[in-house]
Amino acid sequence: MQYKVITMKDRFFSGKFDPEKLEGMLNSYASEGWTLKAATTAEIPGGFGGSREEIIFILERP
Repeated sequence: MQYKVITMKDRFFSGKFDPEKLEGMLNSYASEGWTLKAATTAEIPGGFGGSREEIIFILERP
């Protein structure tokens, strides 16, 4: 098995979450044999004591 971790920093998103870009990304990886195994959010510590949430996608293929 192979695994791939995609975040909002991935080239598909250009730093901005967009549902249409997500659909395009998933379809593009699906055409290469990847399937979405999980999606979650993580709180990432930021500067000045703040934090931000980031979406994480885990893909799998045989």
